[in-house]
Amino acid sequence: MSLKSKLPDVGTTIFTVMSRLATQHQAINLSQGFPDFDTDPRLIAFVEEALRGGHNQYAPMPGLPDLVQMIAEKIKKDYGWRPDPDTEITVTAGGTQALYSIIGAMISQGDEVIVLEPSYDSYIPSVISLEVV
Repeated sequence: MSLKSKLPDVGTTIFTVMSRLATQHQAINLSQGFPDFDTDPRLIAFVEEALRGGHNQYAPMPGLPDLVQMIAEKIKKDYGWRPDPDTEITVTAGGTQALYSIIGAMISQGDEVIVLEPSYDSYIPSVISLEVV
């Protein structure tokens, strides 16, 4: 049995380009979060404490209630508008995952999608992956 990817060949991504440039110019690579330093021992201790305290389960789909409440308060503080944490905030694992999820939820096969380029690397593959479902 062969597996066929739902994502098309994306070619060279912006992350590859930026990582190459960071290496070439001996710069800090902020494009992907590859740290070139050890993890702070305090963070390791906090993670160990959390795991030993039983905090090792999946979070609720929209995010931990305390976290979405804090995000709502941060938005209110910064922008003067407080979104409803129960219906207007969803915590995701990252930007690419959030974009893929929302595109998959909102775009149906046969819909017309216009992507202005240059665009973030995941927009077009996320849209195209819907065509092969």
